[in-house]
Amino acid sequence: MSFVLNGVTDRGISDATRERVLQAAQALGYEPNAAASTLVSGRTGTVALVLPSVQHLHVDAFLAQLLASVAEQCRRHGLTLLIEATDGEGQQADRFVRLVRGRRIDGLIVAHPRDAEREHLLRLQDSGVPLVVLGGGWAETHPGQVLGDDTRDGARRLTAHLMALGHRRIGFVNYASSEFRNAAAREQGWRDALLAHDVAPEPAWSVHANLSADSGWQATRALLARQSGSTGPTAIFAGNDTIAFGALRALREAGLRVPQDVALVGYDDIPLAAFADPPLTTVRSDPAGQGAEAVARLRRQLDGGPAPGAPKGPAAATALPATLVVRASCGGQPG
Repeated sequence: MSFVLNGVTDRGISDATRERVLQAAQALGYEPNAAASTLVSGRTGTVALVLPSVQHLHVDAFLAQLLASVAEQCRRHGLTLLIEATDGEGQQADRFVRLVRGRRIDGLIVAHPRDAEREHLLRLQDSGVPLVVLGGGWAETHPGQVLGDDTRDGARRLTAHLMALGHRRIGFVNYASSEFRNAAAREQGWRDALLAHDVAPEPAWSVHANLSADSGWQATRALLARQSGSTGPTAIFAGNDTIAFGALRALREAGLRVPQDVALVGYDDIPLAAFADPPLTTVRSDPAGQGAEAVARLRRQLDGGPAPGAPKGPAAATALPATLVVRASCGGQPG
């Protein structure tokens, strides 16, 4: 029992037993002494979820779901969760490096890092710090434990679906700039599908927003202002569902009907996507599942092993399935 209450996770105690002990302790009102627990286990019992910016939680539905899942899994397994952010366009990317050096945490889950943060992540990996990196686009170049859907392939499939419906002028409103590798991979998937159908993507077809629905509205207005009439887009791929809600407003303000005049698709399948008007075609990326799997992998590393089910070696990465969800906004037959 003391191992569970002190946060020791490498003594062969099953998850079911650990959960029962924690529930009993909670019922009895037991509060462990943090300093004593650290001395006994050599650990703080604290892990960090590192986000690009705290402000993103106010506007990005994907990150909110991810946070809820990580927090729930940490609670279940007796871990304290610390939220950190690397605000400042990468200028403070060493914040989580300092966090580990100060021995305040035992491991990190880093969500959708910027390219500028890659060297810091490599240093953490080389030093053996338990680490999980969340985000498509990192699997090929980052040697740490990488987890995320194959966002490039998901974007390619979504664009190919629009092309199968007859669209060739497909605008792309990315959810963030290409400094985020996940966003860059999503745009590359859009390009892959166009080129596979012998359509050269024009620079005027692509803009980027900044995670919020408001920024999606503004970016879509800018996209529509570049082209109109016979040269305007017949479909728009919004880089995520939050951006798609902003795009939907911009299209309506321009007098364009969805999907009769312009088809619209998003990415992530947030809970509100099915309640858009019309319901939004999207790709389901399962942020709750990603959060649960990230904590499972981190706990395995804390116990001295590789992440569950992860391949060994320098390319230990897993791409989770991304499912195409067809609804009315694309003009195709809903699934």
